[in-house]
Amino acid sequence: MEKSSQLIEFYGTECTHCRSMEPLVARLQDEEGVVIERLEVWHNEENANLMRQYDKGYCGGVPFFYNTGTGKWLCGSVSYERLKEWALGR
Repeated sequence: MEKSSQLIEFYGTECTHCRSMEPLVARLQDEEGVVIERLEVWHNEENANLMRQYDKGYCGGVPFFYNTGTGKWLCGSVSYERLKEWALGR
């Protein structure tokens, strides 16, 4: 059985760029039915360590989006269309 993709957003509680992505993430979940797990990294060392494993120095900050199925990532604030393409594995 093939493992399903997991979509993860790593964010910081006080991060303004992360907050600006919240409506886009909510819209994507509503319109496409995808689930993006949100993991806070500024106050949670376990989540921060997981982010570093996926990030491998590419982004180094938040918001950082990672698709475990495709290995693709997004760094920083992006458009709704770009977020959608990433989430759908395009």
